Amino acid sequence: MNSFEEVFAKVKKYCIDSGKILETGIQTWIDPMTPVALNGSDAVFRVITNFQKSIIMDNYASILSEAFLEVSGLKLNIVIEVEADDTNPANNPTDAELDKKNEELEQTFKFANYDYTFDTFIEGPSNSFALACSKSVAKNCGEKEVAGYNPLFIYGPSGMGKTHLITAIAKEVKKNHPDFNIVYVTSETFGNDLIQALKNKLITDFHEKYRNADLLLIDDVQFFAGKESMQEEFFHTFYQLHQEGKQIVITSDRPPKELITLESRLTTRFEGGLIADISAPDYETRLAIINRKSELLNLKMPAEVSEFMANRLKSNIRQLEGAVKKLKALNHLAGSPITISMAQSVIREVLTDEQPIPITVEKIISEVSTVYGVSPDDLRSTKRSQQIATARKVAIYVVREITQMPLASIGSEFGGRDHSTIVYSVNSIQAAIQKDANLSNLINDIIKNIKDKSKV
Repeated sequence: MNSFEEVFAKVKKYCIDSGKILETGIQTWIDPMTPVALNGSDAVFRVITNFQKSIIMDNYASILSEAFLEVSGLKLNIVIEVEADDTNPANNPTDAELDKKNEELEQTFKFANYDYTFDTFIEGPSNSFALACSKSVAKNCGEKEVAGYNPLFIYGPSGMGKTHLITAIAKEVKKNHPDFNIVYVTSETFGNDLIQALKNKLITDFHEKYRNADLLLIDDVQFFAGKESMQEEFFHTFYQLHQEGKQIVITSDRPPKELITLESRLTTRFEGGLIADISAPDYETRLAIINRKSELLNLKMPAEVSEFMANRLKSNIRQLEGAVKKLKALNHLAGSPITISMAQSVIREVLTDEQPIPITVEKIISEVSTVYGVSPDDLRSTKRSQQIATARKVAIYVVREITQMPLASIGSEFGGRDHSTIVYSVNSIQAAIQKDANLSNLINDIIKNIKDKSKV
């Protein structure tokens, strides 16, 4: 027999999957409900305030009863106990009052959205060198003194502050040199611009945009891996700007030496500049980030709760800020006092929210198509040129590796190809990567980039 908590977890999943309660409703009102007991035909829960009880009973009780019946076959009444009376009770909030609270919360979030500047960057041992290098580049951009910092290559895992730093550089340079031509794009945008330029025969316009920059900033350069035409174009852009003494700033999730499928002429040039890494923030830095975000949200965070969260959310900065925002929503909308128990619930939600987005066959086909310079339709077609045939076999292999779909299902995704064709493609690539280290590295990078793009 499943426990009450397990059944309630299935009830919540049913409500989301069926669309009967939006995910925001689950997070704000249903997740804070603590299962107490099943007493006969009553499902008893506990909440902190009368305000929470009123919202749940008026808006969600009947839906939850229906969900219990669907999931467990039990027809249950929803009974809610209140842990403590509100000091300012709101037993029957009107729609207008709820709208007002939601509007106030949105305004709070809006005011707490700080600009990515050096002033808003929290410094710690894990990022101090990267911050110092970024400030130096921003201060001396265009001067000979910063030549040794060109390019500046910042690397580290997702969510550590690379984008914050690269944006801060752009803003500081713009403030100091309003006449500078500053181009800041992700590698994906650079690639898309190139594809459109080639498609529309506007390559001159593409060169005009990128090769006349006084400051070029490229975010997530690892996504150039395996894309030969993009690397070729970026190399010539890089070379021209570097020769003219124009500043280049690059970010990546890996150091240059680990970008195996990037051309060596690119990685050696990356290594010829200054390389700075950012790692996971230490406890003191995490605590400072939580406290700073709480202040911006006008949230009175108890010290023991801040310390509890800083001890448990260690992966990246986005987790920390997401958790504080969720606590603010619960505190503002439900009137719930900030407690460690509430923080535990929020941390579970944040970690769940940051699960990777499911990887679809379409995303895999799109990535492989870009790498091989063919279209997704080509991979599904009957065309048999060597380039398309190779790309198709690689795509089939990657789909099998990532999704573990049945071979027959993979065949249907590739124009209705039969089981034996899919088996041949998978076996062919498996044999090829044993003999060809370059192909093996390319496929590993394709898989890594697809998975990285699926992360929240």
